[in-house]
Order: sequence, then structure tokens, then C-alpha cells
Amino acid sequence: MSGNPNLRRPPTALLALSVAIGAVFVGPFGYVVLRNLDLGTDLVSLIFSQSTWEPLRRSLLLGIAVSASTALIGTTLAFLTIRTDLWGRRVWRVLAPLPLAFPSFVGATALIAGFATGGLVEELLSPLGIGNLPDMRGFRGSWLVLTLFTYPYVYLPVAARMASLPPSLEESARLLGRQPLKVFVTVVLPQVQSAVLAGTMLVFLYSISDFGAVSLLGYRTLTLEIYASRLFDQPRSMGLALVLGMLALCVVVGERALVRRRARQDTSASRTPLLVPLKRWRLPLLVAVSLFIGNALIGPLAVLGVWAWRGVTAKVDTVGLSVSFGELLEPAWHTTQVGLITALVAVVVVLPIAWLTVRYQSRVAGAANAMVVAGFALPGIVIALSLVFWVLDAPLIGRFYQSLPLLIVAYVLHFGAQASRAAHVGVEAVPVTYSDAAATLGASRLRRLRSVELPLMLPSLFAGAGLVMLSTMKELPATLLLAPVGFDTLATEVWAASDAGALAQGAVASLALVAVSSLLTWAVVLRRLDVH
Repeated sequence: MSGNPNLRRPPTALLALSVAIGAVFVGPFGYVVLRNLDLGTDLVSLIFSQSTWEPLRRSLLLGIAVSASTALIGTTLAFLTIRTDLWGRRVWRVLAPLPLAFPSFVGATALIAGFATGGLVEELLSPLGIGNLPDMRGFRGSWLVLTLFTYPYVYLPVAARMASLPPSLEESARLLGRQPLKVFVTVVLPQVQSAVLAGTMLVFLYSISDFGAVSLLGYRTLTLEIYASRLFDQPRSMGLALVLGMLALCVVVGERALVRRRARQDTSASRTPLLVPLKRWRLPLLVAVSLFIGNALIGPLAVLGVWAWRGVTAKVDTVGLSVSFGELLEPAWHTTQVGLITALVAVVVVLPIAWLTVRYQSRVAGAANAMVVAGFALPGIVIALSLVFWVLDAPLIGRFYQSLPLLIVAYVLHFGAQASRAAHVGVEAVPVTYSDAAATLGASRLRRLRSVELPLMLPSLFAGAGLVMLSTMKELPATLLLAPVGFDTLATEVWAASDAGALAQGAVASLALVAVSSLLTWAVVLRRLDVH
């Protein structure tokens, strides 16, 4: 079979290359640790100081609150769309994961624009006599935005787990006279618990490292403190970066340990899950699901569309309503450029490790792969900050500060893990016998790769490249810290416009980012998957 490892000794060059690549991925965290040692940072005093505890407390509060809400929403939505007779459940299965494609700062922009004076929310509620809108900045708005755009992290694994549960488990409980709700709590929920907790931990990791949404909504978390003190208080900035990085790594280690411990509780898969009849709750739950997904998916687009239209049709060049399409052409090109380059580099970089992992039984491969995953665990601002100080401290490479190559390196270190799993699947798609047969016929190593192996791997590699590309186009803190002077992307345009209160320009930039992301996703991933 194609997935069977090769029992021969792996090539020394491939081992050395994989170790070197893995070392580069853990380099930022290692540099943060060494830098704190050089600066003599007193982490104990730093953590327990009032100036640190407040943003740390806010980060933890936001992470816990968003995790709890997404766990409830994601699990409930998965149950309704997979295990009940909800009207249109197949449509909801397609729509439910889509909010994950929206950057959090685009959601924050939509929230600010929606609740602004004269915004869409005011227009909808004013006929009802509701004039005073709640202040959605701070914790409240940050929690709402992150909940709406991260619940798919919980929904996707839970829905997949529920779809695989054999109906015999619930049927046995029903025969014992248990009500559907009790069956769900006592039978279904324990079986999907590991998926719920794993997804929830990913949400927590995302929430504590978010920069764009909390920055625009004025909720000062640890990431904002790191960004604010990066120039004038380097010991504090690097100390806080280490604290945030250690917290993120602990979350990842906990998630992996939990998954390993729960892995043996899996049951055999089933293609025909038992459907629970909703009866009189069918219509109310349909309305609830429609309202929630509408708010998460259609609502932001509607709000952004309203402000964009006002900017386009405005006769007076008013602050907040002026729109310049010409100013977005260059950022759109920059966004496309860095997305495509990063996707290509990331796939090429992780492919040797994937090849070593799949084709050979080597502990080195597992260690190198873990190093790549560790890069994804670190918040983007920690990676960017470590690269900034590393380059500034190294005279020979100081000229690379705020250069495109360094920016691409930061993107690859942060998102390379997203291409790693796809590369593994791609290598598994190449039967070993195919490569051996080509070698027997005299084909060189390069020719075998070009004519036999690469064509079979391309669909998976393009899928991994698409994930990296989307994440790169949405990334904000690394772009703000490392981008060359004048190298604006659509992400930085959205951030700058929203920060300046230019709601119309921010809305247009947000819609442009969604449009460019969708177009490139179709061109790079979906169209090629259809072909292959």
C-alpha cells in the first residue's frame, strides 16, 4: 500500500534537511527564550505586576468566554445539522463552516460599522422605537466577533464525530425508555467529548493570540501590550511574548495529550446516523439556526455592503464616507503576491519532512514534524517580534528588516503546519511500487518526482497551499511589524481605515479582501480539485 513506510535506512541528506527545517520552525520560540535570558527578565515579577496581570487576565477571560460559547454553539449546531430532522439540514451543513473564512478584524470592522451612528442596526431598530444602541467595543464586542467567526473550529470535528457514531448506541438507550435529551447527554455527548474539547482548545488558542479584532474594538489584551511595548521597552515586550508563547504551547500540548488519551474510545463508523425528530421544536430551532448563521455569515456582508454603497454614492467627501478604489489596487496585488508566494514556499519547505515521515520509519521525522507544528502554536505576534529583534541584533542580516523575504519567512513559520498535513496525505497518495518501477526502468530521482510522484501529490498539495494562502491573506500583526515601508495589504488597509474611523473605506477594503480570497481559493484549490 502507498502508506506503508519504507523499511530501508532514510537518506542522510533527507534527515539533515528535515532537522534543519524543523530547527528553523522552533527558532522564534528559542530566540524569545534566549533573549529573555540575555535581558535578565524577571518573569515572576513581570507576571505578577499589575501592568501585566490586567492584560493577561483580560486575555484569559476572553479566551475562556469565547471557548465556552463556541463549545455550546458548535456542539448544538452539529447535533441539529447531523443528528436531527431539522429542515434544510444539508444546506446548513454547507453554510455553517463558512464564517471561518472571515478574518476576525473584518468581523470587528463590520460590528463597528453596524453599530455606528446611522449604521444598519440603527436603521433596523429605529422603527421599533429603539434608539440607544449598546456599546459594542471592549470585551462585549470582542467576545461576540470571535464567537461568531471561530465556532467552526468546534463545529467541524464534532459534526464529523457525530456523523460516525453508530445508531445502535442511541437505539439501545431509547429501548430503555430514555427521552431524546437524556440520550444526548448520557450517550452522544460522552462519545463526542474529545472532539468538543479539542476544538475548544483551538478556539482558546486563537482567542488569546488574536490581534486585529481586539485592537479595533479597544480590548487591551496581552497581544496589544506586546505590540505597544516592542520599541520602547524590549525586556517587557520579550517577557510578555514568552509568557504568551508558553501559554499557547501548554494549550497545544494539553490538546494533543487529550486526543491521545481519548483515541481508544472511538467506535466503529456509520454512514446512517440516527435522526432525532424535533416535532414541535422543528420550526423554532430552524428560526434560531437561520438567525445565528445569518448573523455570522450574511450580517457582516450586509453591513459592509451598506457602508460601501454609502461611500460610493456619497456626493460630499465626508470623513468616514470617502472611498478610493484606486488606493486598494496596490494592496490587493500585494495581498495576492504574498499569499501565493507563501503558499508555494510553505509546501516546498514541509514536503521533505512529509516524505521522511511517510516513507521511512524514523524518529527524526516525528521530531521534525513536531517542530513544524510548534511554529503554528506560537501566536503570530511572537514569531514576528522574535524575527524583528533577531534581525536587528545581527549586523550582517540587518538589511533584511522590513523586507519582503523576512515577511514571507514569518508567514511560513506561522502557517507552514497547515500545509504539513496536506503534504503527508499527498505523499501517501503515491504508491511505493510506482516509484520503484520507475527507478527500475532507469528514471532518475528528479524525473521520478516530476513525472510520477508530483502529479499524484498535486491535489493534496494545492489543498494545503490554499489553507496557507488564506491564512496569510488574513494575517495582521506580522504584516504590521515586518512589511516593507509602503507595502500595504488589504488586511492592513482594513485595520488602518477602521482605526481612523473611515467606515466606508474599511468596508470596501474588507469586501475586497473577501472577494480576492474567494477568487484565489477557487483558482488555486477548487478548480484544480475538479480537474483532478
